[in-house]
Amino acid sequence: MSESILRRRLVDASERLKKLRAELAVTDEQLAFLQEAAEEARLRSLVSETPLADVEAREAGRHADALGRQRDVLRRAVEALVREQDGLLDRMASELPTR
Repeated sequence: MSESILRRRLVDASERLKKLRAELAVTDEQLAFLQEAAEEARLRSLVSETPLADVEAREAGRHADALGRQRDVLRRAVEALVREQDGLLDRMASELPTR
């Protein structure tokens, strides 16, 4: 593979990695908020012992769980992109002319 193609792929991977990491950071913040809200809803449900509070607590927990799964998907995507970037760098280094 030519050096220019490797460079382009490396730049593209780097840009995608920046975007994914930013999205992951936002998702982590949102998840922390949702987990806290779910815990508060769970405690309210325990204290009030009403069916409505129980439903709200379960719903809040489901939302937090769903966002947690989304965060896990983003983490795996970041890890895969880091591996791709490392592979491109290794390939680029191995194809450099020796002096």
